[in-house]
Amino acid sequence: MSPFLSSIDEIFQSFSHQTILVIGDLMLDRYVVGKVSRISPEAPVPVLEYEQETASLGGAANVAINLKALGANVVTIGVVGPDDAGMMLVEKLRQEGLPTAGIVKSKDRMTTEKTRVMAGGQQLLRLDKEVTSQLNKQDQVQIVARTIEYLQKGKITGLVFQDYNKGVLNEEVISSILAEAKKLGVPVTVDPKHNFFWSYQGVDIFKPNLKEVVQILGYDVPPEMEALSQASSIIRQRIRCKAILITLSERGIFYDDGSNQEIVTTKARLLADPCGAGDTVISMATLALTAHLSIRMIAQMANLAGGQVVEKSGVVAVNREQLLQEALQHKILG
Repeated sequence: MSPFLSSIDEIFQSFSHQTILVIGDLMLDRYVVGKVSRISPEAPVPVLEYEQETASLGGAANVAINLKALGANVVTIGVVGPDDAGMMLVEKLRQEGLPTAGIVKSKDRMTTEKTRVMAGGQQLLRLDKEVTSQLNKQDQVQIVARTIEYLQKGKITGLVFQDYNKGVLNEEVISSILAEAKKLGVPVTVDPKHNFFWSYQGVDIFKPNLKEVVQILGYDVPPEMEALSQASSIIRQRIRCKAILITLSERGIFYDDGSNQEIVTTKARLLADPCGAGDTVISMATLALTAHLSIRMIAQMANLAGGQVVEKSGVVAVNREQLLQEALQHKILG
């Protein structure tokens, strides 16, 4: 940890001096809420009596609002389609006080949109509208050019790749941006998915979840130290990352930087909705990295942040003041 940041309060204050660039798959999350009191006579399915509908920012956009909620300045790079969902997503970013100049409007894609149908706090159905093929060459060139332009301005202090396999990130995009970030000394964190899992060479923090680790390695990895250590070693050696965080759902976070390994357990919480927790974890981990915290402290802070948002319904941003109080209670620096 930096000798100048001797308290949790100082660490949180330091976040306002960071400008984080987020690149990845932007999404719009919709929630249709109602109540169910009968089964349809047309088919054995529940009939939802509509009550309300809400929309929020998801995917890489949710990372952006989490970083903003923690006090950081944020630049968002991604793609939307020429549709109502795209217009709403961009407008919601503006309402959050986030710049939208990095958003590319693609002519041949729809905006990624997830609609969750809810009743009694339970999800009945999820409807996905999306295109998951790779970007066309023109859009890809724009994404890389806008990202490098922001990096070269010299104000970016951290970069997050938020990958949901929706087509924005591919080998060429990742390698071009990583090369520029490394040249400029910008720390890089990654929340990966399967398609380009191995493409993030030499990043500072690589944060898959356990399901993704099992999928990519092709064998079961129980959430225990020995198994996690072996899996982490394989991944770290192949992508040469400085540290890995593996999120374990309600069991916490495993970390490994080549010298230190541990499972940071999660305090008991009332689970309301796990949606967006991974976005919160990578947001907190990125800012903790910019504050030069140890990997153990990074994992502890990220674990607290992710645990907080699962207590709330829907995709929501972390509460900075609540997180600060929890960090003090858990004596992260103790």
